[in-house]
Amino acid sequence: MRLGVVFALVAGILSTSALAQPERAQNLDQLLDMIKRSQISESAEHRQREAEFARNKANQVALVEQAKATRAQLEERAAELERIYTEQQLLVNSKKAQLSERLGSMRELFGHLTSTAGDLRGVLDTSLVSAQYPGRGDFLQALIEKMNGSTQLPDIEEIERLWYEAQREMIETGRVVAFSGPVVKISGETRKQEIVRIGAYNLVSEGHYLSYDGRKIEELVRQPGDDLLAAAAELQAAKSGTTVNIGIDPSGPRGGQLLSALTQKPTFMEYLDQGGLVGWAIVWVGVFGLALGVWRIYVLLTVSTKVHAQLNNPVANPDNPLGRVLIMAEENAAVDLETLELKLEEAVLRERPAIESGLSMMKIIAAVAPLLGLLGTVTGMITTFQAITIFGAGDAKNMAVGISMALVTTVQGLVVAIPMVLMHTLVNGRAKSVIHILDEQSAGLVAENAERKAAAQA
Repeated sequence: MRLGVVFALVAGILSTSALAQPERAQNLDQLLDMIKRSQISESAEHRQREAEFARNKANQVALVEQAKATRAQLEERAAELERIYTEQQLLVNSKKAQLSERLGSMRELFGHLTSTAGDLRGVLDTSLVSAQYPGRGDFLQALIEKMNGSTQLPDIEEIERLWYEAQREMIETGRVVAFSGPVVKISGETRKQEIVRIGAYNLVSEGHYLSYDGRKIEELVRQPGDDLLAAAAELQAAKSGTTVNIGIDPSGPRGGQLLSALTQKPTFMEYLDQGGLVGWAIVWVGVFGLALGVWRIYVLLTVSTKVHAQLNNPVANPDNPLGRVLIMAEENAAVDLETLELKLEEAVLRERPAIESGLSMMKIIAAVAPLLGLLGTVTGMITTFQAITIFGAGDAKNMAVGISMALVTTVQGLVVAIPMVLMHTLVNGRAKSVIHILDEQSAGLVAENAERKAAAQA
């Protein structure tokens, strides 16, 4: 019974561990034989693994010994290189001391040459002469590196070239020459055309001023006045020895800040745009007030001329206020003095609105224009404070829009108000002059009528 149980367990183990083995035990002898062969196979495999492990261990020992030997060789090599480096460092120091001793006063000379080359390089990079002779300062960087280094010395040809370029820059500054070169137009097109260089101050071509940034020649987006452009065109068309009056930028060798500022000056329309909506409102109010004032001055001059003509004419003419007052006096010559006086006052009062027309509106415009300017000032300051809040106070350009609006609208308000006050005074004086003549003549008519009636009663 026990033997059967053992046989069953062994058979189960073999069946699970050797599923790939097609052979099956038919009896106990075959089972024992199979177990024996399996043990033999496992022993052989273990022996093979042990042999491989031993070989690997031996190889690892050999590799460790080889690494130790390599490390020893490298340490010896490092010591050798350190010794060589120390010897060469001493040799370099000795050579440097020898070089310094032999240079002597030449070192001070090289210092001056280095400073001169650096200054000249800065001048040549932005000089207008370089637009005619590009690349003439490229050798200066190599020359500076040589003079600053300790392994090479500049030769006499390089030093002479430094002197030559400095002299050429000085001479070319006083010459007006024409040369051909590429010009970048406002449209972005690059075209080769004749360029006139006025010393180191300005470049002109085809009646336009040009700029040079050290790399390319460009046509200025905004040009100076027409008189300067006409002179530039005349200069380009002139022959050698001809004298031409032309405007040049004295700050040209330093970048042309004066010409740039001149071309960036806002035009009249741009100046008006800086005032914004409030500024344009002031402009239109001023235009209306000016037109009204001119019209009223013309009307009152015409009326005044007719009134003075009526003073010298005994026949009443209905085309002027005085003539109409005289007609009223003639029509009421038979009435009593009080009625005549009232009739003449009525006639004068009827003429006053037409004579004084527009005075109130001109007075209102003269008073409103400064208030609109103040409104623009407040609006501009609000814009400025908003820019400071967003961008900070470090960049003045961000605040320029608000400040421009504040100042421009203030000026616009005053420019409108001052002439309107003067025109109102002139129109009011002319109107009062005409009304004074009407009052004077009506009073004279009443007095004349009273004298006539008194004489008739006597």
